[in-house]
Amino acid sequence: MSPPPLAVDPVAEKALAINLDERLYGTFAEIGAGQEVARHFFRVGGAAGTIAKTMSAYDMTFSDAIYGQASRYVSLERLTEMLDHEFALLQERLATTRGSRTCFFAFADTAAALSHRGGNPCHTWMGLRFQTRPSEPPSEVLIHARMHDRSNQSQQEVIGQLGVNLCSAAFYHWKTPYRLVELLLDGIDLSRIEIDWISLRGPAFEEHATQAVDNRLLALHLVRLGFTPAVLFDAGGTPLLAADAIRKKAVLVERGRFAPVTALNLAMLADARRLFEEDLSTKEFTTIAHAGPPDILEVMEITMNNLRDHGSVDDSDFLERVDLLSAAGKMVLVSELGAFHRLAEYLAEREVAQTGIVLGVPLLREVFGEAHYRELPGGILEAFGRLFTHSVRMYVQATRDLLDGRVMTADSLPVASHLTHLLRHILENRFLRGIPYDETTLRTYSSEQVRARIASGDLSWKDYVVPAVAELIESRGYFDCCSGRRH
Repeated sequence: MSPPPLAVDPVAEKALAINLDERLYGTFAEIGAGQEVARHFFRVGGAAGTIAKTMSAYDMTFSDAIYGQASRYVSLERLTEMLDHEFALLQERLATTRGSRTCFFAFADTAAALSHRGGNPCHTWMGLRFQTRPSEPPSEVLIHARMHDRSNQSQQEVIGQLGVNLCSAAFYHWKTPYRLVELLLDGIDLSRIEIDWISLRGPAFEEHATQAVDNRLLALHLVRLGFTPAVLFDAGGTPLLAADAIRKKAVLVERGRFAPVTALNLAMLADARRLFEEDLSTKEFTTIAHAGPPDILEVMEITMNNLRDHGSVDDSDFLERVDLLSAAGKMVLVSELGAFHRLAEYLAEREVAQTGIVLGVPLLREVFGEAHYRELPGGILEAFGRLFTHSVRMYVQATRDLLDGRVMTADSLPVASHLTHLLRHILENRFLRGIPYDETTLRTYSSEQVRARIASGDLSWKDYVVPAVAELIESRGYFDCCSGRRH
């Protein structure tokens, strides 16, 4: 009887393919918990043809002596210092002898896995700087990942798999950046690790790739693939690492389509901010200690459902919305979070000090829809408990009923009789607050209505957006303005 076939190890196959590629030669540098990537290349054999050097500067003093001082050791700053140092050494020592026939690379990672005490952030910065042609300036792929396994050993193992995937994807799929991203978690269960930031740059992606690279779209692709529940962009449209950008800040979030962002959207946010600032002055409204009032970040959240207005996510439509929100000076969060308790938990995991959520009465009515919480054992009560546990307040804009003209507020919202006490409870405890209103703020119009006026050539649309947004819509022909362009 012949022996059973050996199980195929995809990680080993990728590492061996790289080891046998005579074009590639470089360095692996790993600090902190990231000690696993180089091991895969040694384990499969043939590493002498690929690896010029491996090193691990685990001690902070040794790390500083090699790479220079860093404010944090698991950071983009430290990762960049490592890549700079290691790639420069390769060129300095080997360019003369083999630079004309070799594509040099430097791989680096710096990671913090689960400590014995527990409770620490478990994450890694990882990057590859590489040449696609000998003597060409290098390109690079940089990523940040959060580990979710519950043991140090499992987290280190998944770092090793991710590192091999990164090398293989970059070396062999740089011409197709979207495919490169998709292969980063090849063979890794999505419950184990989350990639929440990525950057591709250099001649491989700017000059030679068959697909144009826009890191905003690659960030969106991370959410589309389920690699992360959300990505954050600054007011200039640049992707941010949310865990760094919003940590210990007070975050005021408004959810909407924003196609385009309207003057009403911005007025709601401004009015809610005044209530948020008032609440921030109270001692009970925080779970994170900080000296003095925290900085307030205003964030406009677009859910993937709101991006699928036409059945699928249109990249150009997404970029238009981000551009317009940037023109309004707002940060943007694109998420697949759905229910508001999931948004609150996402922000709490990134150590936000306080969260304010801005919404209108129609969306508040949806919040009280019990059908949204069928997957939770505790139903709507569990959802509300999870929502308001994390220093969250909701600020609700009143609206006028289009049928009978009555003003509807958070206090007068009709809910199912068995939920009346729940509504009263969150109102009386100031978890839910109505935004003061007047006739101006009661004007009701949607992004869709404004967009329809833009497309039809009705110039009154300019009355419903702020000047900076109107100028960008006109100058770039967004939403069919002045150009007849269709999505």
